[in-house]
Amino acid sequence: MPVFRIPRQLVFPDPELAAPSGLLGVGGDVSPERLLLAYQSGIFPWYSEPPPLWYAPPWRMVLEVAELKVPKSTRQHARRGTYRITMDTAFAEVLDGCAGVERPGQPGTWLNEDLKAGMLELHRRGVAHSVEAWDGPSLVGGLYGLAIGRVFCGESMFARAPDASKVAFVRLVQQLDAWGFPLVDCQVYTEHLARFGAAEVPRRAFLARLAELRDGGRPGPWALDDQK
Repeated sequence: MPVFRIPRQLVFPDPELAAPSGLLGVGGDVSPERLLLAYQSGIFPWYSEPPPLWYAPPWRMVLEVAELKVPKSTRQHARRGTYRITMDTAFAEVLDGCAGVERPGQPGTWLNEDLKAGMLELHRRGVAHSVEAWDGPSLVGGLYGLAIGRVFCGESMFARAPDASKVAFVRLVQQLDAWGFPLVDCQVYTEHLARFGAAEVPRRAFLARLAELRDGGRPGPWALDDQK
């Protein structure tokens, strides 16, 4: 399979043409417009140094919202109210938290300044969202992603306290369920996500589901129903 050169025009190749590794193309930019088109097409950026690399893996990790499983320790923290959970109150800080996480096998963060700028603009447009976990005044965990119609495309999470990002993730999924979002795109397999009930599906099945769900949705800013 060829790896495509992404032109300056806002276009992407058919994601079904991606290489076996999932790599579809190289180049272009990470402007808000291109990022939005990518996620609407089932494609995401993943790179540390320019030029951008664009992926559409042959297997996609997804969580059916109705099939969420909550690990025991996470359930206990949620029940005790160990952390206060909010939405869209500290998006830039969550980006910084995710960028600072050390990840095995990666020499640096993939969340570079250009990508952060694109995500910040999408947040201002009500497309990108954050979920925050607080211990008193301190931000101790969180996650962010994009809402594409009724699909939440999860991007990254971080934790500075036990289970902080996990509690935030569970609260997000519960809220998505209440809003009629049936699917969370988790991108690639991890054991961490599998413990929450996420599973891999073929790319074609994911793209069909995305096409079915990418209209409508809920513009931001978001807030938990019990905090309005």
